[in-house]
Amino acid sequence: MSAPLDLLFIGGSGIISAASVRLAVERGHHVTVLNRGRTSIRPLPDGVEVLVADVRDPAAVDEVLGRREFDAVSQFVAFTTDHVQPDVDRFAGRTGQYVFISSASAYQKPPLSVPVTESTPLKNPFWQYSRDKIACEDLLVTAYRDVHFPAVIVRPSHTYDDTTLPTLGGWTDVARMRQGKPVVVHGDGTTQWTLTHTDDFAVGFVGLLGRPETLGNAYTITGESAPTWDQVYTWLGRAAGAEPELVHVASETIAAALPENGPGLVGDKAHSMLFDTTKLRRLVPEFTTTIPYAVGARRTIGWYDAHPDAQQVDAGLDAAFDRLVAAAR
Repeated sequence: MSAPLDLLFIGGSGIISAASVRLAVERGHHVTVLNRGRTSIRPLPDGVEVLVADVRDPAAVDEVLGRREFDAVSQFVAFTTDHVQPDVDRFAGRTGQYVFISSASAYQKPPLSVPVTESTPLKNPFWQYSRDKIACEDLLVTAYRDVHFPAVIVRPSHTYDDTTLPTLGGWTDVARMRQGKPVVVHGDGTTQWTLTHTDDFAVGFVGLLGRPETLGNAYTITGESAPTWDQVYTWLGRAAGAEPELVHVASETIAAALPENGPGLVGDKAHSMLFDTTKLRRLVPEFTTTIPYAVGARRTIGWYDAHPDAQQVDAGLDAAFDRLVAAAR
């Protein structure tokens, strides 16, 4: 094993980051997590040093960090350039690697060709979240070129853990299935969607940390499980003990009925997104898919059945689905 690294995770208890923290600890690295210290359904493992501060409060962050230096800093909770620029100012000369979690939703929509690679243009006219991530990337690329800031960009697609559901309605969809009610699936259900379990993501992510040859580069970290949306809903239903009735509704119609879901649907999920991770696997050959979504769906339903308090049905969303079904019929 190579020498242990001194790692800082900004975030660390989220869907994407928690598994990477666990794996880094398992591999013998010294892991520090900076977050608000709130209780999480994803507890940090023993041995993690916790620094408590609101990451949006620069003075508080500077106070808890002091003048510490790190081999790598991983930023999981930056979404706009106002979040990233303070990191560039703060960590310049204090880290050998700064890893920014961007998003595969930044890639061109609709994609003109698949599989998507790191050289696919970044352009998403539908979703502000994606455009903000692109702006953050642009800032970091400029900092790397102009002042040698050791930026690395990671683009995950839909990464989930056992506590999360990928469908439009989340647990509301599962509840509908168990009640024998139809569920709404966007488009014709044949669009493929890459789903990566966070445990698999962690192998690729932690494998990049401390690698000087990554500086200035971007890496897509996604698995190879890319079921159709019909398969996603069907596998979830069967894991929940139901054979779901699927009703297909145009993505634009759903977006009009559910404006909060619209940008992420029309700007991402409505398109078949398949990825080539050759660039990542050259550096991290052990990266692979060990949890395809057919398995992941069973794990998620098992988690919810063991945590009934998490089985929250959104009454407004449930009613909206009823209206969409009635209109489709």
